[in-house]
Amino acid sequence: MIVSYILLIWFAISFITNLIGPLMPIAIEDFKLSLTMAGFMPFSFFLAYGLISIPGGILIEARGTRFTLFTAFALNFIGALAIAVMPGYVSVVAGLFVIGLGMALLQVVINPLMRVAAGEEHFAFFSVMAQLVFGLASFLSPLAFRFYMQRPGIEGQPLAWLTFYWFFSAAFVLLALLNYKLPLPAVELKDDERAGSREAYRSLLRRVDVRLYFLGIVAYVGTEQSLANWMSQFLHSYHGMSATEQGAIAVSRFWGLMSLGCLVGLGLLKLLDSKLVLAIFSTLAIACLGLALFGPAHISLLAFPAAGFFLSVMFSVIFALGLNSVTQHHGAFSGILCSGILGGAVVPLLIGVVADHWGLRVGLSLVFIPLLYILSVSAWARPLVRNQTVYSAKNTPASNTPASP
Repeated sequence: MIVSYILLIWFAISFITNLIGPLMPIAIEDFKLSLTMAGFMPFSFFLAYGLISIPGGILIEARGTRFTLFTAFALNFIGALAIAVMPGYVSVVAGLFVIGLGMALLQVVINPLMRVAAGEEHFAFFSVMAQLVFGLASFLSPLAFRFYMQRPGIEGQPLAWLTFYWFFSAAFVLLALLNYKLPLPAVELKDDERAGSREAYRSLLRRVDVRLYFLGIVAYVGTEQSLANWMSQFLHSYHGMSATEQGAIAVSRFWGLMSLGCLVGLGLLKLLDSKLVLAIFSTLAIACLGLALFGPAHISLLAFPAAGFFLSVMFSVIFALGLNSVTQHHGAFSGILCSGILGGAVVPLLIGVVADHWGLRVGLSLVFIPLLYILSVSAWARPLVRNQTVYSAKNTPASNTPASP
C-alpha cells in the first residue's frame, strides 16, 4: 500500500511538471505574452526546484518524513489553487514557483521513503518501476491536455486549461489526507542520503571537478526543459502546426521516447563504458536538434521527440560519474548536483529573451552549447569507479574489485 502511494506521488510529480510544455503556446496567446515573459513560467518553477533541493534534505533530517510530505502537499495545493482562483500571468508565475518548491520537497523525500517501504533488497526494482511510472505520466500529460483542450465547446475558449489546476488542488488534498491516514514507516537516512555539514559543502565546492559536474546537470536540465517547453511553440511559429494537436503530440512523444531511451540505455550500460554511452547519445542528440531546427516540417516533427530518446541517459550518467569521482560526502554532493536543476530555469528563459530579438530558431540554437558541454563531460570525466559491463565482469576477480579508470 505504501509503495503504491509513493508511485502515485511519482505520477503526480511528472504529470504536473510536464504540463508546462504544451501549455506554453496557449498561455502566450491567452495572456498576450512576449517569448521572454513566457520564459518566466518554467523559470519560476525550476528556480524553486533548484533552490529547495539542499534545504529539503535538511528538513527531512530535522522534522521527519511525514511532516516534509505534508509541507510539500500544502505548497503544491497553495500554488495550484492560486493559479485556478486568480487566473493571470503574475499568479501563474508565482503559483508555479510555489508548486516547484513542493515538487522538489517530494522528490527529496520519496526516494528514502521508497527504500524503507519496499525494503532495501527490492529498492532497485521499485526505483526502476518509479522511473517507468514517471515516464508514463510524462507521456500521458500532454495527451490529456490535448484531449481536454479539443473537446467541443472548450477549443478556443480562453483559460480553459485552468480546469487542470482545480484538479491538481483536489489531488493534493487527497494525497495530504492519505499522508496522515497511512502507516508510513520511519525513515532513517543513510550516509549518502544526508544533506551533509557546511564544511562538507565547502570541501566539495573547492574542487574544480565538482563544479564542472554541477554545470553538467545545469546543461542537461536546461536542454531537456528548453526542448520540452519550446518545441510546441516552434512547430506553431515555423510550421503552422496546432499547439493543441501536433504540438501536444510532439511533447508527449518526446517524453515517451525518453522513457524508451532509458530502457535502451540500461542495456547499453551493461555493454559499454558510461562515458562512451554519454558521448554517443550526446552526438546523436546534437544531430536531432539540428534536424529539428533546420529541417522541413515533417522532419522537425520527428526530430524533436527523437532528441528526447538521446537525452534519456544523460542525467543519470552525469550524476553517477560525479558521485563516483569522490570518496566521501556523497549526500552533500547529491544536493549540489540536484541544485543544478536550476538549469531548467535559466536556459529556457535565456532562449525566450534571444527569441524575442532574433526569432525562436536562433533562441533554440543556444541549446547546442549545453549539449556540446555534456559531450565534453564524456572526455574529461575521471571517475574513481567505472560502471561494470558484462565484459569487465568476466575479467574481474571474485572480490568484485571495481575497474580503475
